[in-house]
Parts: sequence; structure tokens; C-alpha cells
Amino acid sequence: MEGRRCAHGGLHAPSLTGEFSRVLVRIVIHLLAFGGGFAVMSLELLGGRIVAPYFGSGIYVWGSIITVFMTALSIGYLLGGRLSMVKPALSVFGFFFLGAALLLYPLVLYGEPLMQLVFNHVEDPRYGSLLAGTALFVLPTIVLGIISPYAVRLCVTETHSSGNVAGTLYFVSTLGSALGTLATSFYFVLWFEIDTIITLLSVALVVMWLVALATARLR
Repeated sequence: MEGRRCAHGGLHAPSLTGEFSRVLVRIVIHLLAFGGGFAVMSLELLGGRIVAPYFGSGIYVWGSIITVFMTALSIGYLLGGRLSMVKPALSVFGFFFLGAALLLYPLVLYGEPLMQLVFNHVEDPRYGSLLAGTALFVLPTIVLGIISPYAVRLCVTETHSSGNVAGTLYFVSTLGSALGTLATSFYFVLWFEIDTIITLLSVALVVMWLVALATARLR
């Protein structure tokens, strides 16, 4: 009887709990998309700093870095869209952050030797920076590119709202990219060494993975 009275009054506890969980999951997905966008642009700016001691910081170098990141992100978007069609799950979504961290952190260990290797064989700043940027940044950026389209699929529940969901998530992700650009260029590069920033980004991505796994239990 008590359960029935709650139902008539619109205060059925399981319904409220379920709605709270759905809202919380949606908020977490948006925050994770924001974090992914932040990491992408922070890494792109660091890419220019990493390549500069060997190939300079001219327009050729930045053209190469931007090309590498745009190409990698386009591949990531394509993969993210396709992966999202196969049993999308928040726990799987979290593993993209872990994968990005595992691909990003080795730059601290192998970035300098790899840059030296490329410089010894290709001194032309155009092709040298393009090759170095590809070797260093393509894989983590592809994985980071998977995040936004996969997040859209997780949040879409009705086809008529898919455009609004996609627009909101890409707004949040791009806002994260803007903040990542400002934070890295205005503060991080002044406060920390490049290796320290990469380490912090890797740790942050691991934390995002853990947050995703914890939130997945609510679904």
C-alpha cells in the first residue's frame, strides 16, 4: 500500500533515483568531453614547443603540427562514430581516456631521442617537422578524437534530439579546447617543464578513465 501511495503521489523513490542517475551520467559525459578537448589542444601547443628546438617555430613547422593534429582528429572522429555503433557503453568510453594516457606518457621517455633521430635524417624543417609530429602525436590524438562522437552516441536517446545533443557536446568539447589553449600557452609553459605538463595530462586522463568507470556503475 505504501508503495502504491508513493506511485500515486509521484514520489516513487526508484524513479527519482533512476532520473538522478541519468542526469549525473549525462553531466559526467559532458565533463569528460570537455577534458578530452582540453587535452587535445594542450598537446597540440606542446607539440610546437617540442619540435621547435630542432626545426624552429616558423610557419612550416606550425603548418605541419596543425596538419598532423587535424588529420589524426579526423581519423578519430571516423573511428569514434563507427565504434559507437557497436554496443556503446560508458565503461568502454572510459578506456579511450586510458588509451590516450598510455600513448601520451611515452613522449616523456622517448620524445627527445625520436626527435634527434628524425633531425639526423631529415633536416628540412617542412618534412622533418611533419615526420616528427606524425611519429609523436598521431596515435594519442586519434584516440582523443574518438571521444566526442562516442559521447554523442552515449547521450542520444531519441533521434529527434540527436542534433541538439551533438551540438551541445561539440560545444562543450570545443570550449575545453579553448581553455586548454589558454591554460597551456598562458600558464603551463611558464610554470612547468614540457615533460611535467605531459605527465600531468596523462595523469588527468587516467583520472577521467576512473571517473567514467565509477559512473558506469550508475547506469
